Amino acid sequence: MADTDTVQSLADLKDVVDGTVGVSSEAKVIDPATLPDPKIDELGRSYATGKRKNSIARVWIKPGNGKITINGRDVEVYFARPVLRLIIAQAFQVSDRVDSYDVMATVKGGGLSGQAGAVRHGITKALTYYEPILRGPLKAAGFITRDSRVVERKKYGRAKARKSFQFSKR
Repeated sequence: MADTDTVQSLADLKDVVDGTVGVSSEAKVIDPATLPDPKIDELGRSYATGKRKNSIARVWIKPGNGKITINGRDVEVYFARPVLRLIIAQAFQVSDRVDSYDVMATVKGGGLSGQAGAVRHGITKALTYYEPILRGPLKAAGFITRDSRVVERKKYGRAKARKSFQFSKR
């Protein structure tokens, strides 16, 4: 199978699908020299902007004990629903950095759900700026890419974005 590029039998196809053909035994090792330099300001913080729906979050992280402050308020006060606090903590859980960074964020626009997503996006980007080696696990979890879904606009001749007016037969 190694000398040709075609599959001769179903067993060969199974090997190709399983990934056992052409896989080297060496694990992929990240070279620290190829990683970008950390982006840390003179106060020891990393800054990033996170976006979700119509919300924009400006996030600063620095080493600490896990205190999260949003718009000058504690995270338990600002995001009262546990689901929103869980969304914010996801980036730290995936990167195994729970209670190791303090977060200070200002967020505006949109509703609470969009703001929580914006803060998570900002925390993720700031973590990758502070520790570039965390980019792999955070990207695999899907946190680096901005969630571009927004509310669809209302169209002319429609009741809402997609809903039509009631049809009258007569």
